[in-house]
Amino acid sequence: MRYKNGKEVLPPHLLKELQKYIQGELIYIPKKTNQRAGWGEVNGSRQLIARRNEEIYQSYEDGLSFEELELIYNLSIESIRKIIYKTRRVYSETNH
Repeated sequence: MRYKNGKEVLPPHLLKELQKYIQGELIYIPKKTNQRAGWGEVNGSRQLIARRNEEIYQSYEDGLSFEELELIYNLSIESIRKIIYKTRRVYSETNH
């Protein structure tokens, strides 16, 4: 999120109105609810995790154990299980 000067982005009448409530301080103006990005969509985290989960699933399919995947990806065995079961379910739904 970048800082913007109100003089540069707001019409003068709106700036004067806002100055009645707040002056010289930072204010956050949220996006409209229908314009909000989902978690990780803007910075690419969602895609990185999806790719990592795909790698985990493929490694499991190639014969690595839960314990080996736990060490490689530094995740708990329970997390590895959830990733594998969820990815398997997605694959089975798309292949039918």
